Amino acid sequence: MNVAAIQMVSGTDVQANLARAAALLADAAARGAELAVLPEYFCLLGQRDTDKLQIQEALGHGPIQDFLATTARQLGLWLVGGTLPITVGDGSRVRNSTLVFDPSGACVARYDKIHLFRFDNGHERFDESRVLEPGTEPVLFELPARDGRRWRIGLSICYDLRFPELYRRYAALGADLLLVPSAFTHTTGQAHWELLLRARAVENLAYVLAPAQGGLHANGRRTWGHSLLADPWGTVLAEHAEGEAVVAGTLDAARLAQCRAQLPALEHRVL
Repeated sequence: MNVAAIQMVSGTDVQANLARAAALLADAAARGAELAVLPEYFCLLGQRDTDKLQIQEALGHGPIQDFLATTARQLGLWLVGGTLPITVGDGSRVRNSTLVFDPSGACVARYDKIHLFRFDNGHERFDESRVLEPGTEPVLFELPARDGRRWRIGLSICYDLRFPELYRRYAALGADLLLVPSAFTHTTGQAHWELLLRARAVENLAYVLAPAQGGLHANGRRTWGHSLLADPWGTVLAEHAEGEAVVAGTLDAARLAQCRAQLPALEHRVL
């Protein structure tokens, strides 16, 4: 199955971000992708954390969700919509949610980011819990590919990457592909991004597709980029360092079976 990770450098204008996403997704479809995945915060990287609250949408309604549904239908893609702010409660906080759309434009899965990022090195400070409410449940969906195989796909977002128990849960559920739409900071990405992605692939004998924000944003933030596809042996099959890009690759069911057969580590688990 052909897949694509969409790397972006999203700014503070939602419509401009959607226009760039549309162009990159059209490129992915032209390359034969069946599945395309946008990065975290593809729709907005605002000047302040609270800017997310101004564009929040109730599940099933709103211009960002309409864009994702329409684009999936027009391009005939399975489209994983990075993340967007979904309303909860009184709207004073939101869920950072990944929505999955099938080629008919129907929303078939929703995952809410479970682990909320907090970081303070004395120069950079982040605390997502100020505006985000954490999710609680892993979410896996099935994608019937054109070749007849049903790929089982586990959803996660950015900071979730540091918590291997989430991915082990997906492995226990039979996940073949793990998705990690992200907006890693340049500081943490430089240190840990590829290391953690390859580790999640190796320890769970699964493909990992990780689209990222990558560059200097209008709000002054710099993200790491390096969107990539890794195979179940931890080999990086495709990667792009910085700037907008379509990172395309192919999932090989035979390769997946070979890795799991020659080293059946998932069957050797004790704890």
